Amino acid sequence: MSHPAALPSHPPRWALVVAFALVYTAWGTTFLAIQNGVRSLPPGLFAGVRVTLAGLVLLGFVTLRGGNLRLPRGEWRWVVLVGTLMFVGGNGLLNFAEKSVPSGAAAVLATTMPLWVALLETLWPRGERLTGLGWMGLALGSTGVLILLGPRLEHPQELFEDIGPLLVLGSAFCWAIGSFTLRHRRPKGEHLTTAAYHMILGGSAMTVIGLLMGEASRLTPESFTPAAVASFFYLLVVGSLVGFLTYTWLLRHVSTTLVGTHAYVNPVVALVVGALIAGETITERIIAGMLIIFAGVALVRAGSHAHGRGTTADTLVPGGPAVPTPSSPGANARLACPRRNSSLPDRPHERDFEKNR
Repeated sequence: MSHPAALPSHPPRWALVVAFALVYTAWGTTFLAIQNGVRSLPPGLFAGVRVTLAGLVLLGFVTLRGGNLRLPRGEWRWVVLVGTLMFVGGNGLLNFAEKSVPSGAAAVLATTMPLWVALLETLWPRGERLTGLGWMGLALGSTGVLILLGPRLEHPQELFEDIGPLLVLGSAFCWAIGSFTLRHRRPKGEHLTTAAYHMILGGSAMTVIGLLMGEASRLTPESFTPAAVASFFYLLVVGSLVGFLTYTWLLRHVSTTLVGTHAYVNPVVALVVGALIAGETITERIIAGMLIIFAGVALVRAGSHAHGRGTTADTLVPGGPAVPTPSSPGANARLACPRRNSSLPDRPHERDFEKNR
């Protein structure tokens, strides 16, 4: 009697190439999609309704797979906390910021998230301690941010007239706190179920905030432009669902370090797409700031390896902090080091999809 051939333990190279291309493209283009959406639709409702729907679709996917929809006792308060941090603070602030900040510049500023995580780890009594190299990385990354904000710092009043850049930094900080929380308190529920509830609760909270801000009165037939509607569904399907599920699939087959390269590629994709489609200008200041921030993140990564727990910079988010925790972008911190081909990835990276957005 012949036995069926065993399935290959690793996917073919072409499948990995396609998966990486999907993640890079899905999350690299979310920044421009967000900007096209909030140009005519109110940002709170645009973000909240979309994330809530993405969570409901993901919960339906879990149901079809026969997954467990229940969360362990005592888990709900953490789900509410992380969902709020990532989808109100992380994703929500990014949507408000892109009312005035070009998509490419927003993508570059969002890459500061790992630097915030590294700082939180250092301040936390039981967190990772950075080596001298890591502190150099934090200083270098901060320098990159100052370069990007240079013109505004020359005229401080401009920071208060247009707080868009500060909102992007606030978004990255919220993603960092959410990721930090996930790292130090491992969720006990099924991964996809927990991520779905993060999105549903966080998205619902953002929707309520939008309603309290009076955004419903700004929803007119004219606000539903073809570009805004297309952006909404693009972010829902491609940014949140396709990007997230592809991301979690990659985490089962390659190292998190390799998957984490999306955090370096996404801003480049966002800059190129913004320039080609929206006519955004890629200035020397933006390029310099981006490269310096990248260098800072790389040093933080190297400077946190010494403690044997991986790297703080592994909590990189996708286009946004892509549904952080979901999201994310993203969308962030790690819980434990996943093994190749494990049945269920164990890192908060997988929740980072949401920051994308």
